[in-house]
Amino acid sequence: MNHDLARPAPRRRRSRDGLWPVVFLAPLMIGVIVFYFWPILATFLNTFSSFDPFGGRSFAGLDNYRTLLSDSFIPRAVLNTAVYTAIVLLGIPIAIGIASLMSQKGLRFSRFYQVLFFLPAVSMPVAVALVWRMIFNKEFGVANWALSLIGIEGPYWVTAPWWALLAVSIVGLWASLPLAIIILSAGLQGIPAELYEAAQLDGASTLRQFFAVTVPLLTPSIFFLTIITAINGFQLFDLLFAMMGQANPAMADTQSLVYLFYSEAFRQNDQGYASVIALLILLIIGVFTLLQFRMQRRWVHYE
Repeated sequence: MNHDLARPAPRRRRSRDGLWPVVFLAPLMIGVIVFYFWPILATFLNTFSSFDPFGGRSFAGLDNYRTLLSDSFIPRAVLNTAVYTAIVLLGIPIAIGIASLMSQKGLRFSRFYQVLFFLPAVSMPVAVALVWRMIFNKEFGVANWALSLIGIEGPYWVTAPWWALLAVSIVGLWASLPLAIIILSAGLQGIPAELYEAAQLDGASTLRQFFAVTVPLLTPSIFFLTIITAINGFQLFDLLFAMMGQANPAMADTQSLVYLFYSEAFRQNDQGYASVIALLILLIIGVFTLLQFRMQRRWVHYE
C-alpha cells in the first residue's frame, strides 16, 4: 500500500521540472511575438486601410491590392531587385575561391589578406556608398579612367538606369564578400585532412580534389550563404539611396522594392499601399527560402 501511494510523487516532480523550460523561454517568445509576429500582423491589417496626411485612417477594402496589380513601378522594382540579388549571389563562388586560397598552408601575408578582405564588413555602408559613387563618377572616377586606358569610353554609371543598377550591384557584391569568406573559411577548417590524403592516394589532382572533396563538403555553408545573401539582396535600400540620391532622374527606373516601400510610406504618406509592398517583399523572401529548403536535399551534403 505504501508503495502504491508513493507513485504519484515522481510524476508531480516531473511536471514541475517541465515548467522550467517554459519559464526560461517565455521572455524570448514574448520578444518574438512583440517584435516579429505583431508587426507582421499590423502590416497585414494596414493593407486594408487608407491613411490621410493628418493621420486619419479609414477602411479601404482591397483597393491597395488593386493598386499593386496596376502599379507600373512594381514589375520594374521586382526586376531590379532580382537582378541585384542575382549579381550579389555571384560573390559566393568568388568567396569560395578566395577562402580556398587563403586556407593554403605556407601562404605569405595571410593575416594581411584576412584584414584586407574583412574591411568592407567594418565600414559604414553609407560611407562606402559615397566612396564608390566617386569611383563611378563620369568625369573623374577611377572606373572610367581605367576604361579609358584600354580605349573604352566610360558610361554614366550613376545616372543611366541600367548602368546605375550594375554599379550598385558591384558594390553590393563587394560588400557581401567578408561574411562569405569568414563562413567558408570556417567550413574549410572543418574538412578532415584525411579526405585530401585519400584523394591524393587515388591520384586526384588539386582541381579534382577541389570539386570532389572541398565543394561537396562546403555545400552546407554555401546553402546558408545563399539564404542570407538573397534575403539581404531583397532588402536593397541603403546602397541605392546613398549612391544615387532621391533627386537622381534614373531612380524611377532603378529603385528596388524596399526603396519603393520607403517612397510610398514616407514620401507619399500612403502607409496602406506601402504595407502591401512590404507583404509582397515578405512573400518573395518566404517563397525563395522555402524553395531553397526544398531543393537542398538534391545538392547539400551534410556528411
